[in-house]
Amino acid sequence: MKKTTVHQVTQLSFMPRLFPVNVYLVEEEDGLTLIDAGMPFSLKGILKAAKSLGKPITRILLTHAHGDHVGALDGLKEAVPSAEVYISRRDQALLAGSRALEDGEPQMPIKGDVPKNMRTKPDRLLTDGERIGSLLAIATPGHTPGHMAFLDTRSNVLIAGDAFQLRGGMAVSGDMRPLFPFPAMATWNKEAALASARRLAGLTPSWLAVGHGRMLKQPAEAINEAIRRAEAAFREVK
Repeated sequence: MKKTTVHQVTQLSFMPRLFPVNVYLVEEEDGLTLIDAGMPFSLKGILKAAKSLGKPITRILLTHAHGDHVGALDGLKEAVPSAEVYISRRDQALLAGSRALEDGEPQMPIKGDVPKNMRTKPDRLLTDGERIGSLLAIATPGHTPGHMAFLDTRSNVLIAGDAFQLRGGMAVSGDMRPLFPFPAMATWNKEAALASARRLAGLTPSWLAVGHGRMLKQPAEAINEAIRRAEAAFREVK
C-alpha cells in the first residue's frame, strides 16, 4: 500500500504498480470520511491508515458500486459499525446486485463487477449538490448510472472515482487506454461520461484524485486534453 497526502486528503493506493485501486481518507474535525472501500484485502490497510491519523472513520462515501470500490465495505461496517454509509440513490440498486435500468435511462447494459452478496445497506442516499462535511457531492453519471464525485471545498481537491483514470494514461471514463483498459471496459454510457467530465472540468480542481492512478496537481490542462481526445474517439465509434 502506498500513502500520499495532499491537504486534508490521503490517498491509499493498493497494488500501485500492478493494478492500482485507490481509496481516500478525508480529515474532518469530527473524524475521517472514507471515500470508496477498495477490494476485500484493502480492509487492514484502511483501518491501519485511519489509526495512524488518530481519528475514527465516521462516514463511508461510495463513488459507485463496482466491486473494486466496495470490496471491503462489509468488513469495514463490521469493524466500524457506527460509520454511516452513503451512496447515490441510483447506485444503491447496483450495491444490492441489480443491473436493471430505470425508465428514461439509455438502454445500454450496465457493465463491470456489480456485487452479488453485499450485506451492507446504505444509511443515507446522496443527491447532487449535497454537502457532507467539507465535501460537495457531484452527480457524474456515465461510468455507472449513479456515479458520484466529491469536491473538498476547503482545498478544491476533486475525488472523481472512475469519471477519469490516470493509470495507463489520462482519460475520460469510456475512452480506452490500451495499457489499462479496465475502466473503459466497465463504463455504462460514454456520452454521459463525457458530459460529466465536462462538468468536472468546470470546477477547476487544484488536484485530481481518481480510482486508478496517481494524484495529479493542477490538472486542468490534462482534463481538457482528455475531454478533447474522448470527443474524437467517441465520434469515430458512432
